Amino acid sequence: MPPSVSVVIPMYNEEAYVARAVSAARQVLEGMGADWEVVVVDDASTDRTGALADDLARADPRVKVVHNAANRQLGGSLREGWARASKDLVLYTDADLPADLAALPRAVHLLEYQQADVLAAYRFDRTSDGLRRAVLAFAYNLLVRVLFGLPVRDVNFAFKLFRRSLLERIGLRSEGSFIDAELLLRARRTGAHVIQMGVDYFPRRHGSSNL
Repeated sequence: MPPSVSVVIPMYNEEAYVARAVSAARQVLEGMGADWEVVVVDDASTDRTGALADDLARADPRVKVVHNAANRQLGGSLREGWARASKDLVLYTDADLPADLAALPRAVHLLEYQQADVLAAYRFDRTSDGLRRAVLAFAYNLLVRVLFGLPVRDVNFAFKLFRRSLLERIGLRSEGSFIDAELLLRARRTGAHVIQMGVDYFPRRHGSSNL
């Protein structure tokens, strides 16, 4: 049976990446023969992000756009997008595609093969981000592991695939970047099976991340 996948992409002032992100998702999902949708969450952008996303949605009904009336940051935007997702599996990633979406078929296969509920990807190598950011990421991942006993290598990396039914068992509240850790922690507390997968990392080329 073809997979059923929602791809949720939060965006704030990402006009340089809107078309590229949606096109990449469409190409991979159609190549998989999936029943699919892309949910773009425009987090009250002040550039043309929302308008460009609306143009894509008018051209393809499988593209949905959610417009936040006020900026809700990463956690609020993801929770809004996940609430609008309708497919069995949900992938979330960033607009600048830090991981090649060509990794999605493998992620779906691993999730099903291992009968897991959540797949959290980690970067094979993030040194291209610079020493300071690499050290900060290492420290954050270590802190989460020590404080919460969460053995995940790259907690905040924006490539997570999970079963939509999981959202019915957990209540997420985070508005900011703690949403990644909260998702994994609450999933684990319900007895969900969490697995990990390494991917190549591609740093942002335009602008800066604002979510």
